[in-house]
Amino acid sequence: MPASMSARGLSRRGLLAAGGATLATLLVGCGQDDEPGSTSAKGSTGPWSFTDDRNQKIELASTPSRVVAFIGVAAALVDFGLDSQIVGVFGETTRSDGSVDPQAGGLDVDRVTVLGNVWGEFNVEKYAGLRPELLVTHMYDPGALWYVPDESRDKILALAPSATVTTARVPMTRPIERYAELARSLGADLNAKKVTDAKARFEAAAESVRQAVKANPGIRVLAASGSPDLFYVSNPKVSTDLMYFAELGVDIVVPNKLATGDYFESLSWENANKFPADLILLDNRSTALQPKDLAAKPTWQQLPAVRANQVTPWDAVPRFSYAGAAPLLENLATAIRSAKRVG
Repeated sequence: MPASMSARGLSRRGLLAAGGATLATLLVGCGQDDEPGSTSAKGSTGPWSFTDDRNQKIELASTPSRVVAFIGVAAALVDFGLDSQIVGVFGETTRSDGSVDPQAGGLDVDRVTVLGNVWGEFNVEKYAGLRPELLVTHMYDPGALWYVPDESRDKILALAPSATVTTARVPMTRPIERYAELARSLGADLNAKKVTDAKARFEAAAESVRQAVKANPGIRVLAASGSPDLFYVSNPKVSTDLMYFAELGVDIVVPNKLATGDYFESLSWENANKFPADLILLDNRSTALQPKDLAAKPTWQQLPAVRANQVTPWDAVPRFSYAGAAPLLENLATAIRSAKRVG
């Protein structure tokens, strides 16, 4: 959930700066009597269909081989076994110093065309030149396509079919499963060792969170994102990863004066201490303020969790794959296990 997006538009988009998000999820479905959420592939030479989380069925004469996706989606599809099918990406791919953004995961960013590297940036001409056969992105709010600019949306959607996967108000395991289904329909082998090993690691990591909570009960966790003017507290009843953490037993602060969309509560820095917490999950995206940036905020420095050095990075827009999510759970388990009650 982009922390700095709060100043850029709609509630979810603004929240994403605070740990929220604005798109839904894409699904892949193939075969007769295709149901929403179902998925199958008939091979690149036969018909292909997929019903996404808008309940829109995409039907093509053959399996798409030229896919353009939000960077985090592309990385998730690569985790599930796709490769050459990804020809273009949009969203934060490289940082100002030239390094690859963590959202890219294992994607070879030098092999794909980057259509936009920041919020609101999407080169329609380059997109057309890629001859795209499928566009894929998250869907945080119904009908909203994550990182597809509203002002050029119609032009973009006219060039290729689009698929979305819901990434809010459902636990994180749901979009992971949906992207796995999409990857399988596009030709990925979900029984490959790379994929099964990642799933096993994810399941073990989830259990490590459960055990950490049992071993160190009472740790109260706050998920937040900072901008120059506001401190955003994210809602675990909407944020898909936080919802899953709560299912694993983590005690996560639930804000009570939510902005439109219910993704977060925005606090002035003078009121940043509204919610007592022992551990802070801090949005680690380049769009959000990091601890070094927050050092000048007196109220940040006064928070008990900050004074106790109990602040850990948080991927507010996680990579929805087993490989992408497992490290998040492992880090969370470690942070909870080592935290002390200070809030």
